[in-house]
Amino acid sequence: MSNSYAQPILRTADLSEGLRIVQRLLGIADLRDLEVDFDARISSPHSLSGVLSLLPDADWWAEGHGDGASDMGVDPMAYLPIWLRRWAGTPETVVPFLKAVGDSPATVRWDFNAWPEAPEVGLGVGGTRGAFVTLCAHARDLDQEEPAADHTVFVHVKQVEAERAPWLAAQVGLRVIGDLVMAPH
Repeated sequence: MSNSYAQPILRTADLSEGLRIVQRLLGIADLRDLEVDFDARISSPHSLSGVLSLLPDADWWAEGHGDGASDMGVDPMAYLPIWLRRWAGTPETVVPFLKAVGDSPATVRWDFNAWPEAPEVGLGVGGTRGAFVTLCAHARDLDQEEPAADHTVFVHVKQVEAERAPWLAAQVGLRVIGDLVMAPH
């Protein structure tokens, strides 16, 4: 299985603007098999409580100290900061998740069937391995290693279809604002 490649198309201090752009992108996508993946790097007990009440079955693991993890049956509060992940969620969970994480770096990735045909750049329908949109909240990068006060929207494409990213940005009135990078799994 290959990774997708992602390119940023929006950086904004307004989280609702980022969510609007995501919705516009989803409006042109084939949303069959839509799933949403959630990741966060949480150091606040308040944020952790909120996220766990929303996603009680999320996986988590300690971030560098101790050896706590969700599969050990221990209290994650004792291991802050932690990484938390929940795969295959529903779109209705996105806004409550973003509210619960507060200022913690987090990503929400929409995973769907395909991007539309892009005849202007010579591309047919883009298949599942490159059909994602990610909103990075309070982070500049997909790995959440560069915390930020703003939010970034990335479009994902197959590496061999790199020209689809600027085309997608143009479909929502934007342009790419950074390099095409390999996305984490």
